[in-house]
Amino acid sequence: MEKISIDRNAFLYPMPVVLVGTKSSGQVNFLTVAWVSRVNYNPPLIAVALGKTHFSSAGIKECGEFSVCVPGKDLLEKVDCCGLVSGKRVDKSGLFDVFYGELGCAPMISGCPLCMECRLIETVDLPTNNLFIGEILSAWTEERHLTDGKPDVRKMEPLTLTMPDNRYWSVGETIGRAWHDGKGLLPRLKGKKT
Repeated sequence: MEKISIDRNAFLYPMPVVLVGTKSSGQVNFLTVAWVSRVNYNPPLIAVALGKTHFSSAGIKECGEFSVCVPGKDLLEKVDCCGLVSGKRVDKSGLFDVFYGELGCAPMISGCPLCMECRLIETVDLPTNNLFIGEILSAWTEERHLTDGKPDVRKMEPLTLTMPDNRYWSVGETIGRAWHDGKGLLPRLKGKKT
């Protein structure tokens, strides 16, 4: 098949959906975010990209802390609601049972299968967004979301998002193992001489 060129404003397919929590002027706020990724192994760093004018952006800058909460598909309606309206106009904290770990400005959601509290270590100023990079200081879950002591994606049932069609998706079946299933191709590769 021949490749065709499409609009350069393309996205990754799919993207994880999280709720970023912080406090702004003392008010707890949660914002739906899909532009999120782990960006370093040790120390564990995570990055979230938020519009510069978002209420949560001001809160992260003010407090230097934030949370990243991974919601399950049972929270779809609340997750979507948190992306519809600004915390500048509406107090969204009442949608959730909020708890805190070690940090006072990183509210987390009890109903989310996985929550990470982060200390801001760097802010990258982009043309329309701020990229907030935080160190994960602790992560919180429940035994029911674990298999062999590790988060289990089947039990967590996280949400994903596709853009520009703006659809939520659930995670499907396991189709392979990372750092394993490609080993059979290694003999076909030619090594470089150094």
